[in-house]
Amino acid sequence: MSAARWTKCCPAPAVKRYSNEFKKFHHRQLFEHSSELVLNRVYRSLFYIGFLFALSVAVSSCSPEVSPSSNNECGLTSDQVGLFADMPACSFIKGNAPVYPEEAPTLRLQVDGFEMQIHEVTNAQFTEFTHATGYITDAVRGVREGREGAGSAVFLHPEKRTVAGEVWKLIPGASWQTPEGAGSTIKGRENMPVVHISKDDAQAYAKWAGGRLPTEIEWEYAASLGLPDASDQTSGAYGVEGARANTWQGVFPVVDLGEDGFKGVAPAGCFGADGLGLYDMIGNVWEWTDTPYGAATHTIKGGSYLCADNFCMRYRPAAKQPQDTDFSSSHIGFRIVRDKAPGDVGSED
Repeated sequence: MSAARWTKCCPAPAVKRYSNEFKKFHHRQLFEHSSELVLNRVYRSLFYIGFLFALSVAVSSCSPEVSPSSNNECGLTSDQVGLFADMPACSFIKGNAPVYPEEAPTLRLQVDGFEMQIHEVTNAQFTEFTHATGYITDAVRGVREGREGAGSAVFLHPEKRTVAGEVWKLIPGASWQTPEGAGSTIKGRENMPVVHISKDDAQAYAKWAGGRLPTEIEWEYAASLGLPDASDQTSGAYGVEGARANTWQGVFPVVDLGEDGFKGVAPAGCFGADGLGLYDMIGNVWEWTDTPYGAATHTIKGGSYLCADNFCMRYRPAAKQPQDTDFSSSHIGFRIVRDKAPGDVGSED
């Protein structure tokens, strides 16, 4: 990191030190999640969807066809897979420009340096892990043990819905190896982010790979410093040139115009790296963190390919959501971080 960049991202005012002790403090829930608020948002969105349905269908009929998960040829080169980028010790503003109540409070924090994998963990990487360890994910184990409600949640893209209004479906056969359920496969999707992964699954992989899951603060810090425009918290998703991340364009969940080139998950690294050399910090799939949100839940960050202007708007560093720790779905993945060696502060001349 250049001296100019270091000065820019690490101002001198007194800050709260994000040491190991401070991490423990911030593992506590800042705000209780309001399920009623979330349901109200869903109901409002469904009301508007009914009104806009005819218009959105007309719009989609005039738009160029983009098949789900197109442009599969793009993404990382083989020598980029598994690389880590340096996150220097620095200060940042957590909860910057909050949109939803849970993103507050806004405060400046100092963060110790660490290293972050430049991309979301891929199917190929997770395959290597399971082959080496014999690990079985929570979703698969639950089905095998006959647990009530076992399986994993699958988002049904508009053209794949057979029941009106059925947007999500819990499918017992859905897993990281069969993302859409029995009969589907990850063959040809080796560079896609692995999904249908619970927090414990992600943590098991991280330990095997010699890393760990990032805390909420570490994740938000990395995403904030990497923004193309620090004054615009949505600049990680959109710029004057168009889409910078894999999100939803159109009326969610009725019409996905696919203007960013994708309808669904994209291979890791199809969109340009941010200012710190990280890919897909915003959009594509939500990412697990190690920070509890509330009882039996953990914090996920980054938004996904389902985040739209009319629903969610969580394609910002400050955005977060709670997720049941043992839950998995087709739009949640993860990436890992590593602690730096003692004495390595991560600064550059």
